[in-house]
Amino acid sequence: MTITPLQPTTTQPRPGSRADRMRKPLAKDALRQLAEQHGVCVRPLALRRTATVTGVTEVVEVPCGATLAAKCKPCAERGRRLRIQQIREGWHLADEPAVQPERPGEDVLALVRVRAHMEFEREALHYQPMHPDERAAQIADLDAGIAELDEALATTDLRGHLTPRERTDRPRRKRSTKRRQDSPDLPRLPVDTRTVGRAYAGKAGKTYRPSMLLTLTLGSHGPVHSHLRRGAYIAPCECGQRHGPHDDVLGTPVDPASYDYRRAALDSIHFARVLDRWWQNLRRAAGWNVQYAGAVELQRRLAPHAHFAIRGTLPRRLLKQIAAATYHQVWWPTFDEPLYTVDKPPVWDVDQQAYVDPKTRQPLVGWARALDELEHPDSRPAYVARLGRIDARGIEQGTKDAERSIRYVTKYVTKDLTDQAKPRSDAQKAHFDRLHAELSVLPCSPTCANWLLYGVQPDNAKPGLTPGRCTGKVHQRSTLGFTGRRVLVSRQWSGKTLADHRADNRAWIRAVLAGGMADTDEPNDGQADEQGHGQDQAGDDNRYRFELARPEDPDVLPLEHRILRAISARIRWRTQLDTARQRAPGAVSATPSVLSPAA
Repeated sequence: MTITPLQPTTTQPRPGSRADRMRKPLAKDALRQLAEQHGVCVRPLALRRTATVTGVTEVVEVPCGATLAAKCKPCAERGRRLRIQQIREGWHLADEPAVQPERPGEDVLALVRVRAHMEFEREALHYQPMHPDERAAQIADLDAGIAELDEALATTDLRGHLTPRERTDRPRRKRSTKRRQDSPDLPRLPVDTRTVGRAYAGKAGKTYRPSMLLTLTLGSHGPVHSHLRRGAYIAPCECGQRHGPHDDVLGTPVDPASYDYRRAALDSIHFARVLDRWWQNLRRAAGWNVQYAGAVELQRRLAPHAHFAIRGTLPRRLLKQIAAATYHQVWWPTFDEPLYTVDKPPVWDVDQQAYVDPKTRQPLVGWARALDELEHPDSRPAYVARLGRIDARGIEQGTKDAERSIRYVTKYVTKDLTDQAKPRSDAQKAHFDRLHAELSVLPCSPTCANWLLYGVQPDNAKPGLTPGRCTGKVHQRSTLGFTGRRVLVSRQWSGKTLADHRADNRAWIRAVLAGGMADTDEPNDGQADEQGHGQDQAGDDNRYRFELARPEDPDVLPLEHRILRAISARIRWRTQLDTARQRAPGAVSATPSVLSPAA
């Protein structure tokens, strides 16, 4: 007779066992969870602030200011809410947000006048008869004086630079601005300086000032598996099947062999330039200075696309016409077919100071010579990146749709570009790896080491370049080709920077706490609002000197102690703020919305 062992009736581990100990939560995880719950930075920076007059030093803390939730969720969420506030304030403006610059003072004009005379004297030296060494010495003396004068101008309230920072005798290459014959023409109107959209009169004297939500997408690189929903009906995919919203093959090519991975990689690399050209064409065709705010994210097929909030409305027919006529020409040497492999690339020759063929020892074509060959009238660009489909719809101010659209635009700004498109299945991983493999051998810039694979020496070539291992962000798995800014906001969107919005939030807090905390300058939660906030408290940048405090300094508490203290201060401050808001319901507000943790 065989004895069958009794099956355990419970899945709980034995008390005191290792499995029982491993199931218990970690203390550091509890601390991080509590900090994230109350919006306290989990990686605060300790700065040593020294008073320049008295010499008294103290340690102050500032948040790390991370924009990705993987690094610091409270700081990333604070930045996202600040972007939401920025988009909300500038989307449906009725008045122009432009600020008229002040006229420069007479002291500033005097410095500029001296700078003009020195520039004239420097140019005149090239036409005076003298020995070359004497001319070079006088030019060097003038350059030293010009540098001192530029430093004096930098201390004034002038914005920008009078001249480029570096002088170069390198001739600038000019390309023809004539439109391509295979692209439709666009209406070109004089661009008005206004940034506010058109207002429409409604019933009972009500005025409507609608705006738009726009999505810009690249063209197709081949059919992919998609979840197509039309109301309650799910349409079949290109493969003939109906996929669910979480199918493992979504975003992967129907036929990987015919999918154009090269064009997909090049479109990702130059997508930021295509967006710049789109806004140029839009403003020229619309006839006014269109303002925008949006973000770039990845689709399931791993192609970048962008969502933008546009102030004002434009005809959809015009938008589609502009999208069809938007392109970006890449004037680089031809890189259609590689001449070398990653295993056997060109080698550096010390005697010739150039990369040479490993067999013939002949130097590769230089970058300047390769660009000179493009000066021929019959030359064609190496690649033309084009915009694909667009989706535009009108949004009215103050509606739930407007608030939903703002949160939709900023949905993924706290995540890495590839976080929302991480592969889950083997098919998605194969698609991801195939696209990354194509990006690893394509050139990303004139100085990219991958130019060696195509028989061209990179610009400013130097020893140590390894094709296929370029350190540019284009080739990283975290970007998949896109290296532009994730959040794009035009200059005259709200008339304020993020620092201005933070100042508005702090002013709102001070106004609310004026009754309950009148004896304090501002609430102190153990951490400053952002980097540089200590200078704002000081009122004078020269009053204090800041430097990073070392963790081994005796007056710097351990990180866990500082986070615990900040959590307690934040809870107390929140309680005091809620009490003050209840006592003064009509307190002045800096923004029309509820205060966000960005403050």
